[in-house]
Amino acid sequence: MSTTIAAIATGNAPGGIGVIRISGEKAIEIADAVFLPLDGSSLSKLKGYRAKYGNIIIEGEKADNAVALVFRAPRSYTGEDVAELSVHGGLLMVKKTLEAVFAAGAVPAEAGEFTKRAFLNGKIDLTQAESVAELISAEGEQALKASYNALQGALSTRINSVLQKLLDASALMAAWVDYPDEEIPELSEQELEKTLSCCKAELDELLENYENAKTVTKGVDTAIAGRPNVGKSSLMNLLTGTEKSIVTHIEGTTRDIVEEDITLGGIVLHLKDTAGIRRSDDLVESIGIEKANKAIEDARLVLAVFDGGEKENEYDLELAEKCKGKTSIAVINKSDLEQKLDTSFIENAFDKLVFISAKNDEGINELSDAVSELLGVKDFDTSAPMLANLRQKQNCKNACDSITEALEGLSLGVTYDALNVMIDAAADELLSLTGRKATSEVVNNIFSKFCVGK
Repeated sequence: MSTTIAAIATGNAPGGIGVIRISGEKAIEIADAVFLPLDGSSLSKLKGYRAKYGNIIIEGEKADNAVALVFRAPRSYTGEDVAELSVHGGLLMVKKTLEAVFAAGAVPAEAGEFTKRAFLNGKIDLTQAESVAELISAEGEQALKASYNALQGALSTRINSVLQKLLDASALMAAWVDYPDEEIPELSEQELEKTLSCCKAELDELLENYENAKTVTKGVDTAIAGRPNVGKSSLMNLLTGTEKSIVTHIEGTTRDIVEEDITLGGIVLHLKDTAGIRRSDDLVESIGIEKANKAIEDARLVLAVFDGGEKENEYDLELAEKCKGKTSIAVINKSDLEQKLDTSFIENAFDKLVFISAKNDEGINELSDAVSELLGVKDFDTSAPMLANLRQKQNCKNACDSITEALEGLSLGVTYDALNVMIDAAADELLSLTGRKATSEVVNNIFSKFCVGK
């Protein structure tokens, strides 16, 4: 990490300011080459966590007013010397300033390289690094809180607590086996079983909460389905707050899937408004109906819409049958009309039933509550530690499996040295989870998914 890297840290769009971040041994020296403080001083003499107002110098001329921030190693985001130049946020000005920084000796940062350096310099562990990406991409309030708490070390604290228990037990067992003549107290089977069972319970809790955590952080693929003219597109427009889907009285208006992300019940729903389910001789509409059936099949949540003002027909019954066994909510639309729909066939097929009037904007709060209850996140504790992705889940599961194997071996009278192999395997998985023993391939793969400048 001898090179000094630089990148634009703000979005690729005009704004009030644009920030160029520089990190490495020569960060402040390079910033000094393109920034002149108004008082004529040098950034190299500035203490950490200090700022100077001045001008950006490009090809020997003043190009913009700017503010320079200096952070001294190791008390910076990356653990290295860091300088940040805040210029006016026009795209051209930001680009030209970055080019001047490169000309002064910096090299372009790779995707996620600032956070990767923070990890490699011991400022954060791998779970915290991954939470940075989750924090940036968070769309729902719960996802934002959960990602922030992960960044503060909620998961790391839990994993390290379990890891320390395993390492202590392993060390005591190894010492007792390797030095039988020394006065080392033997770890009793009862005490070992208690320790392993406690570790397993903590990891089991993380694994059990994984799907709920995934729901909060990643959102849920959701299909809005129903026969023509029951109000699917009206519901889509109501939830998105826009005229996203075309609404007419003509059957078959929606022929292709309309997609939009919304937040409902504190959860991001990746909505798909589908074509009305029926049989059609129209080739284009038939393709849309086929896509609708596929969307229902693939969705984790189905909002099945029915017209409360009409009696059920064969397509309603067909939809109810399709939704059996799926996580689904029956949405009875047009509650403002006289109800003619017999809901008995619905009650046996769906997890929840909600009455709404898309026309009058009624029933959305009830639908929101139904979604959060059904997906198990109504009382979700965003401050609790949680596994954020499949990598973390697999490490946790592997560790849990090894602990289970050790408990079974203990009950069968397996020797301590054999048990220690199983406990060490569990510890290795947890070390990989936090990054203390992760391979370079794993680390590089994680940071390759970050944006440049972070």
